Amino acid sequence: MKHFPSLYRSTTILSVRHRGKVALAGDGQVSFGDTIMKHTARKVRRLYHDRVIVGFSGAAADAFALFAKFEAKLEEYGGNISRAAVELARDWRTDRVLRRLEALLAVVDKDSSYIISGTGDVIEPDDGIIGIGSGGPYAMAAARALISFSDLDARRIVEESMKIAASLCVYTNDRITIEEIG
Repeated sequence: MKHFPSLYRSTTILSVRHRGKVALAGDGQVSFGDTIMKHTARKVRRLYHDRVIVGFSGAAADAFALFAKFEAKLEEYGGNISRAAVELARDWRTDRVLRRLEALLAVVDKDSSYIISGTGDVIEPDDGIIGIGSGGPYAMAAARALISFSDLDARRIVEESMKIAASLCVYTNDRITIEEIG
């Protein structure tokens, strides 16, 4: 996978699928180099009649372009996120302009969860947990522990896991946006 520095030092997005629900969260910090430019960014959006949730890691302008492209694919394929994800990844990988976009997308609906990258990857996690961005691994580890050793629901698991990631990752803050389906 081609590595973009902004993907790994820019945010934390976490999605957890647990007990018939899926929650996706994103922090609010926007960094430019080692400077915090904004604390309350909204990196999580609902699409396609509020039935799909998308979160992004990477360059904000690139992510907004990808949100629009993904939403168009959802409309084209009747809300089928599997098909929309594959088609977006194919376009992203082959289009000269899109290929330069530096972002990752986490997309979920009531049944499926995917990570979409510009190298053509569409990855469905085995355990229903997605973590992208610089704090993604911290948030994923916390979520896996909370799923195994607590009675929390999906929303509380992402909330607590994001707080843990924010306490560890300098590119992640505790101003969290959470969306849930289920």
